[in-house]
Amino acid sequence: MNHNKKVLDKIVSKTKIYLAIIAILLVVICIYNHWLIIPSIIVYILLVMYAYWTNNKRQEELTEHIKNLTFSLDKVAKIALVNLPFPLVIAETNGNLIFRNTKFNQEFANIDINNYLTNIINNVKLEIKNNDKKEKIYDEIKIGKKTYKLYGDYMPLKDEYIITIYFVDNTKLVELESLFDNKDMYIGIVMIDNYEEISQRLEDSDKTGLMAEIEKKLYDWASDYKGLILKSERDTFVCIFEKQYIKQIEDRKFDILDTIKELQPSDKMQFTLSIAISNEGFNNLEKYKTAQAALDIVLGRGGDQAVIHEGDKYTFFGGRTQELEKRTKVKARIISHALEGIIQESSKVVIMGHSNSDMDCIGSSMGIYRLTKTLRKDAFIVLNTKGENLVTFLNEINNIEEYKDLILEPQEALAAIDDDTLLVVVDTNKKNYVESQEVLARAKKIVVIDHHRRSPDYIENAMLTFHEVYASSASELVTELVKYAQQEVSLTNVEAEALYAGIMMDTKSFTFKTGVRTFEAAAYLRKCGVDIIKVKKWFQSNFDTYNKISNIIGKSDIAYDSIAIAIYEEDDTEANIVCAKAADELLTISNITASFVLGKLGNKVCISGRSIGDINVQVILEKLGGGGHITLAGAQVEGMNIYEVKQELINRINEYFSEQI
Repeated sequence: MNHNKKVLDKIVSKTKIYLAIIAILLVVICIYNHWLIIPSIIVYILLVMYAYWTNNKRQEELTEHIKNLTFSLDKVAKIALVNLPFPLVIAETNGNLIFRNTKFNQEFANIDINNYLTNIINNVKLEIKNNDKKEKIYDEIKIGKKTYKLYGDYMPLKDEYIITIYFVDNTKLVELESLFDNKDMYIGIVMIDNYEEISQRLEDSDKTGLMAEIEKKLYDWASDYKGLILKSERDTFVCIFEKQYIKQIEDRKFDILDTIKELQPSDKMQFTLSIAISNEGFNNLEKYKTAQAALDIVLGRGGDQAVIHEGDKYTFFGGRTQELEKRTKVKARIISHALEGIIQESSKVVIMGHSNSDMDCIGSSMGIYRLTKTLRKDAFIVLNTKGENLVTFLNEINNIEEYKDLILEPQEALAAIDDDTLLVVVDTNKKNYVESQEVLARAKKIVVIDHHRRSPDYIENAMLTFHEVYASSASELVTELVKYAQQEVSLTNVEAEALYAGIMMDTKSFTFKTGVRTFEAAAYLRKCGVDIIKVKKWFQSNFDTYNKISNIIGKSDIAYDSIAIAIYEEDDTEANIVCAKAADELLTISNITASFVLGKLGNKVCISGRSIGDINVQVILEKLGGGGHITLAGAQVEGMNIYEVKQELINRINEYFSEQI
């Protein structure tokens, strides 16, 4: 109607202009011929009357024409709506259906569509309520066996909103996308962990037959999932799987790990595999490289396990068996010589461990300090969190003149670091677990020395890494570096005792995770002048701490008949130390094979996990953001109270046992 009015207004405006021009011309004529005045007036009146009659008639004709045209358009629009090739529905937000076209009635004749429409309308009402008025509907919905793309809009009408929805059949496109997605390639690497060790102990004839059996098992495994596997080296294979089969591999928990372990050449020997599969990358070459990086993580965690790297997420399987010591002294000697060269090329050395430092952390730091000083370079230790177990030791070295300026706060270390400073990180490989992440970010030259299982957030930019999960402690590794250094290193008594204390703490007085190399390192330190009685006193608990531990043990719950779970509820800055000691003490109780103790540490909840080897506490606590070893692990959880964390821990323990089924 507005358009009609505009057209008529234009016609009237033009007529008025013409009449005005004629009036002006008649006035001019009358000025020169006065006798034409009356005829001119009569003529002008007749012209006005004619113009008025003509405009009215034209208006009636135009109105009638527009009415006919509008009626025709409305009729065409209605026919188009009714006969649209895809379903259409118009409804009010109160649920009242105003219109459904023929295709809608045909498409959903045998389907109860009301619930779907109710959900769509409710979503629109929620948008309106939240003032998120996009006024457009773009969504995808599965109805029956088909998938529909929803298009439409909504507009206000009095107290309600009118919703128009078009259902476009998107089933074939979704199926095509799914097919394309399922064909996505995953690249994997399979490595036999202990190939060299077992091969050296087998006769050639036995080795050939056993390797042929292993290869057959691997080929059969890949064939079960329509995959391809090729041997690239004596102990390494490359495999390719389509995405649609990866879920099946996950559901079966990489059963190839157990299949290979069943091929025991003898009671004392067992083959194990490390597997890394990745789809992280834009092409197959990048996927292969990310699989190699993932394999490094698996090997850094002790092998005998698999990992799937997908979308920046690492999912681990296996890793439940105790690590077997298989380090070589050659590697320790090579790393020691390389570290000496890096230290000599640096202006100074800053040594840093993990947050909430313990004796293994400070002991290994003291060993690196002495190696650095032997090479005539300045060295400092970054230490901010000083737990109860370090107080006695720190008080002792503070009375020694040489060590008075040894300890730096993180801010002091930041000021001391330049581009030529070497940062040595000991007893951790995790970026978010170091004493100071700012110091780590500032350093240009980094060396990592650690014995914990590698986690996905490990320090990637280290120029040298001495990472051995088979070692008892970082102190053991540093002792070997000192022992095999090209320049003779003379440890002071307190430095040797610190290293010995680090080994003693992580092995629980040489009980857990103790190999031949551990005793060799301890023997070397004993020759350097270790006072064993003094070291023993460093680990003594005071009477209050002992009472706390007793109370914690007395309130323990038992899960799965052999797992002790306890809570330390007091607000204590030394909660992590108390929890660790309580977890150790719980393992001395008959029939307890694993223990977990939770405590409040500021705004975090700390967990100490211990095991005698039957249960992998590292796998359990890793799901809570922690890590460690099979027999010793820890975690710190934020955003939950201690009881919520306990329930989460129980859930993870349940998952652990369900995965074994």
